[in-house]
Amino acid sequence: NETKVMYFILLGFPTTAEQQLLLFSALLLVYLLTVLENFLVILTIRKNHSLHKPMYFFLGNLSFLEIWYVSVIEPKMIVDVLSHHKQISLQGCLAQLHFFVTFVCTEYVLLAVMAFDRFVAICKPLRYPLIMSHRLCAQLVTACWMCGLATSSIKLSFIARLSFCDEDKINHYFCDISPLLNISCSDPSLAELVDFILALLVIMVPLCSVVASYISILITVLKIPSSQGRQKAFSTCSSHLAVVVLFYSTTLFTYAHPKLMYTYSANKLVSVLYTVVVPLLNPLIYCLRNKEVRFAIRKTFTCRR
Repeated sequence: NETKVMYFILLGFPTTAEQQLLLFSALLLVYLLTVLENFLVILTIRKNHSLHKPMYFFLGNLSFLEIWYVSVIEPKMIVDVLSHHKQISLQGCLAQLHFFVTFVCTEYVLLAVMAFDRFVAICKPLRYPLIMSHRLCAQLVTACWMCGLATSSIKLSFIARLSFCDEDKINHYFCDISPLLNISCSDPSLAELVDFILALLVIMVPLCSVVASYISILITVLKIPSSQGRQKAFSTCSSHLAVVVLFYSTTLFTYAHPKLMYTYSANKLVSVLYTVVVPLLNPLIYCLRNKEVRFAIRKTFTCRR
């Protein structure tokens, strides 16, 4: 006889009573700052006509995506720090997993699209306005969301078929795929295989596109005769490249291997980087390293007579 589990317990990170309040305050502050930063980026882009360009259109969509991305994980994580039960229903767990996978897969593809935009801007500057039209930009963003939604739906269709019996403890601070596969009482091999194949496709195909784009950009920039011209070309890519390195390196460490990686506590620490730290740093990277964005922010929030 099998007793089906209807609620899970998220183990999270073991903390003492003194550490709980400190961790709660830190996570709450980081979450509020992340939402505020991304909201200010969206507002700045909308209010300044000088930023109505493909590059900033994609940046605005990235900020919109990351507001939802962190909101799926962090509020529950913050509440669980002070909670004694840390429960989440089976339906709530699958819903959280569905939205998380949708957003993270969408971000993979969106970062590749942003790399393609920089490739066209630097390697084909005369044709840039013609190629990167408003219609194409909208179609590319729509394709990113559709890719994320399709990938998540396929993964969840296999995971939802699994049975969960005696084991109700998830060794993580949110419902991720591998921890769920670890506690399933039915055979998870098919769901694990589908997850692994789709993870490789969603990570490696955009990553190869990013690498190919930046190799072409590097070749083009090195042909520029003046050092000032080369520096200006590199400056338009540095922010995006920093974000790509942060996001891809942390997620690749987590999802490049099947579920066995989740037996180590270090994997939860890496997950904190791409679910908490990277979304906090992304708006800062774009704003601090981009003169046009810094000027637009000052223009938007500076009071004038």
